[in-house]
Amino acid sequence: MCRRLKTHDGPVSDHFNGLHFFDPDGSPPRSLREVLRWQFSGGRERAKWPVWAPSPHADTPPERVDGEKVRLSFVGHASWLIQAGGLNILVDPVWSSRVSPVSFAGPKRHNDPGIAFEKLPDIDVVLVSHGHYDHLDMATLSRLAKNFAPRVVTPLGNDVTMRRADATIKVEAFDWHDRVELGGGIAAHLVPTRHWTARGMFDRNKALWASFVLETPAGKIYVVCDSGYGDGRHFRRVAEKHGPLRLAILPIGAYEPRWFMRDQHMNPEDAVKALGDCGAEQALGHHHGTFQLTDEAIDAPAKALVEALDAAKIPQERFVAMKPGQVVEI
Repeated sequence: MCRRLKTHDGPVSDHFNGLHFFDPDGSPPRSLREVLRWQFSGGRERAKWPVWAPSPHADTPPERVDGEKVRLSFVGHASWLIQAGGLNILVDPVWSSRVSPVSFAGPKRHNDPGIAFEKLPDIDVVLVSHGHYDHLDMATLSRLAKNFAPRVVTPLGNDVTMRRADATIKVEAFDWHDRVELGGGIAAHLVPTRHWTARGMFDRNKALWASFVLETPAGKIYVVCDSGYGDGRHFRRVAEKHGPLRLAILPIGAYEPRWFMRDQHMNPEDAVKALGDCGAEQALGHHHGTFQLTDEAIDAPAKALVEALDAAKIPQERFVAMKPGQVVEI
């Protein structure tokens, strides 16, 4: 009965069958049997992360950024503060110490957020890419709603999750290919990405997931919070429809073991291919080094990115693995 309950009540489409969302060009999430095989197989090799791995950076952002400049501050994992056109935009904000349905267990933070919550400027807009706990953090969203009452933009179905937990959250849900005016000359396009979502045992893919293309005064910014690579068609389609791109924010972590993670998370080699496919002038690497979700070492993604760029003969400065608190301006 739980499996038949709807999260989103909308028309059938090429990526929604009336109950579940799906990617026509993707792969379904791994089965419970495969999850158990990964977690408990005798041959599993899980790197041990340090208990605490502080970043050498910490940011105190300005109140606003106007003109033709965009300021991007990396909070950690997949969380960003993007300031442009007089707007302050948070992406997948997580300030909690764990990313889990419970507060006493689950992946724990290994470094502080790059911006202390108390140092945030007034937040106008929040973009939430999908419902996994390392991206949709209800404790942080409720705290933001209480302090700033921002507009929250998310793919279909995630609005139901948020409203059930906190009716004060000002959430709006949109479909793939929708364009959302944010103000200040900024707009967000929700674009397909190769992933999936769930928050429990019975709601797999009952909400949608997406990446974002932001129109800004400094050019278009492609924000990919979670994605597998596949054959690269999603990235090429973004280039065709939304190019040229000034900047791409691409995930580079949470990828081992490859047999399990290949369809949902890119490794650095995949991310370098994605940069070539989308054609962005520059890329920033995220989704690594804060929460141990998978088996690779804490510093493995950054090291592998250097090797992948060298192998592809791409200058290192074109694709940088970010640390919490680092700032980039374009």
